[in-house]
Amino acid sequence: MTRSTLRTLLLGGGGAAVMLAAALVPAPASAAAPTAVPGDSHATAAPFWSCTVPAGYTYSATQNTLDCGGSGFRTKFLVQPPADNLWACTAPTGFTYSATQNTLDCSTSGGFRTKFLLRTPTTGLWACTVPAGFTYTSTQNTLDCSTSGGFRTKYLLRAA
Repeated sequence: MTRSTLRTLLLGGGGAAVMLAAALVPAPASAAAPTAVPGDSHATAAPFWSCTVPAGYTYSATQNTLDCGGSGFRTKFLVQPPADNLWACTAPTGFTYSATQNTLDCSTSGGFRTKFLLRTPTTGLWACTVPAGFTYTSTQNTLDCSTSGGFRTKYLLRAA
């Protein structure tokens, strides 16, 4: 093997090792603050595990635990304020949703449940429900909003 070929292989291998090492170093985690809801005093609260879901909150995951009293396993909820573009297990009042997914994240009994992509209602938004104070100007038949595997109607919202 010539000296220049050997040098090229070593430099290439060294570069690959540096790239591999860089890929293995974990990136710093960054947590985005929840979007504030007008008039909501707890909108900046970080998600937390709780044995109940307080009024005005939603949850995005569940786990079975012995921490919540009683005999046997109980459900614990990852509770957080509702926010635009949050995947949540419930669609709270004041929000609509624009997509669904079938997941085990929200299960309270071991089966699949629906998770909702929460959206703040606004004119021009394609949504799966028509919230209070809104009407719609167009519809489409889609699987985006399905809670049972079939086609559902999606609405183009307009403030009433």
